[in-house]
Amino acid sequence: MRRRPYRSPQRRAASAATRERIIVAASALLRSTNGVRRFSLESVGKAAGVTRLTVYNQFGSRRALLEAVFDAHALRGGLHRLAEAMADPDPFAALARLVSIFCDFWSFDPGAMAWLHGAGGVDAEFAESMRARQKRRRRAVSVLVARMVDRGVIGEPQRDDLIDIVHTLTGFPVFAGLTADGRTSGAACTLIQAMVNDAVRRASAAPPPGKTSS
Repeated sequence: MRRRPYRSPQRRAASAATRERIIVAASALLRSTNGVRRFSLESVGKAAGVTRLTVYNQFGSRRALLEAVFDAHALRGGLHRLAEAMADPDPFAALARLVSIFCDFWSFDPGAMAWLHGAGGVDAEFAESMRARQKRRRRAVSVLVARMVDRGVIGEPQRDDLIDIVHTLTGFPVFAGLTADGRTSGAACTLIQAMVNDAVRRASAAPPPGKTSS
């Protein structure tokens, strides 16, 4: 029988510390001038004080390292709260919580959000990672809207439009646009929440297909 390799708690702790140091170095490199273009396993390893092979053994690929940086930022920004929000049996309350969570996330480090989103314009892997995360947010919105449809509050014809609107309103570009001219993050989040509520209200009041409201 083949024996499983033994890893002591000390080795696991050292490996975790090395992984964290690499992620911190990768994040710092990405923030630097031309950091996106210089981002590689070798450059990150150099910044972290380890070899390229160490970075490869920890993450396996440049894309996986990018995902680890994004995941660390998401954790610090509070996106782990989404699971609890999605478990709320009231889809309207859950949607309000989702909007609040993403507003808090965009507010957490708007400078980092700006460079992360801007990086997609110069790097294909960045762009793909950002699209994948936007799809996750859209799926979460879709689940909550589907629950509203199941309750008969939102009509099936209004489903896709409402998903599109809420997905757009909860994205970073809207938040960045609302805070560009001095509006505070809190004021922007209040406005986004109001716009989402209004979109839900309009969708719930929409007349059935073939009929018009008086």
